[in-house]
This record gives sequence, structure tokens and C-alpha cells, in this order.
Amino acid sequence: MTDLHIRPAREDDIGLMARWAEAMAWETEHKRLDLDLVTRGIRAAYADPQRAQYYIADRAGEPVGTLMITREWSDWRNAWWWWIQSVYVPIEQRRGGVFRALYAHVLALASEAPEVCGLRLYVERENVGAQRTYEFLGMADAGYRMYEKPLI
Repeated sequence: MTDLHIRPAREDDIGLMARWAEAMAWETEHKRLDLDLVTRGIRAAYADPQRAQYYIADRAGEPVGTLMITREWSDWRNAWWWWIQSVYVPIEQRRGGVFRALYAHVLALASEAPEVCGLRLYVERENVGAQRTYEFLGMADAGYRMYEKPLI
């Protein structure tokens, strides 16, 4: 893990992050995304840190993974949940500590911020490998099911 460097994403990472989002959607949900729409979405979030923050893991100066953080207010806790989303590590980089390093970085940032009450993420029910990774890192199944009503 010591050969990994975690940094905030830069504007020149947007194209790569969009291609990785495309790959993740296909791999996890067999959904084809509109690359132009995803690129515009990432660009909009990148331009407004209130929407999201992106982080990149670099190994030897090359990007090898990413994740995005969004926020959800908890009135029960009077604090923010940070949601880990848009996680992607290319297949050839998996099992090399990339997500672990990204997670450790975000956990350290959240732990230093008194207005943050914890980290959350969602995972496909069938993605047992990812679930094991999250549990290994100390996360637990929160016992919720996610429902949605798409409008677009």
C-alpha cells in the first residue's frame, strides 16, 4: 500500500473517471451509460464541491482507482454521513490495496471532521467480493434495503 498515493481528482482526470464509471456500470449492473452525459455529470460535481469530492489513487504516477464522496444530512445525529460512491479499480489493479488505500484516506478525513458522523456505501446484493472487502475494513451491513423512483 505504500506505493499508492491518494489525491483529490484533478480536472484532467474527468475523462478517465467517466470511462471508469462506464466500465463500473457495465460490470456491476450491465447498464450502458451515455459517456457524454456521465462526463458532464462528473464535470458538474467536480466544479461544485458541495455536490461531491473525487479522489484518485495513483501508483507510480498512474491513476489506478477512484471514488466519490457525497453527503447526506442526519437530523438524528446532527451531522453528515459521507457516502462512498462511484468506486472503481481496474481489474488488473484489484487485490492490490487500491480500495483499501482510498478508504483509509477518506476515513482519516472523516475522522478529523467533527461534523461527520460516519461513512456509508451501497453494494449490489450479488457482489459478495466487495461485501467481504467492506467487512474486512470494519464496515457492517446497516440492515436497510434501498428503494428508488427514477425520474429520468
